[in-house]
Amino acid sequence: MNNSKANSNYSMILVKSLILSFIITFIFFVIFTLILTYTNLSESWMPIINSIILIISISIGAIKIAINTNERGYLNGGIIGLIYVIILILLSAIFMKEFQFSSYTLIKIIIGVVAGVLSGMIGANLK
Repeated sequence: MNNSKANSNYSMILVKSLILSFIITFIFFVIFTLILTYTNLSESWMPIINSIILIISISIGAIKIAINTNERGYLNGGIIGLIYVIILILLSAIFMKEFQFSSYTLIKIIIGVVAGVLSGMIGANLK
């Protein structure tokens, strides 16, 4: 009974951390869209800005889960990064007609997991 309660609590922390990551992503994309719309910033910056937003969003979620759990910040952060990127890939596959899994996709997965692991270690040490 106690173990199922702990698993339920962990699941809630995981979901809340993922939701926080996606809220941060949404906010940053709205800001970036406004900047693109009202300035002369070239769209060639999009891949770089997307990667920065990805790293910031995963980092915040990983730090949150590491602070709210008592152990294995690196593992919990890596899980956040992996799940976050998998959700993005699934959404891309659903909404983009010409989506293909490519080396670019694999690089995003690696960046997401590494950002999560590093941020999870940071979050664990912030306690």
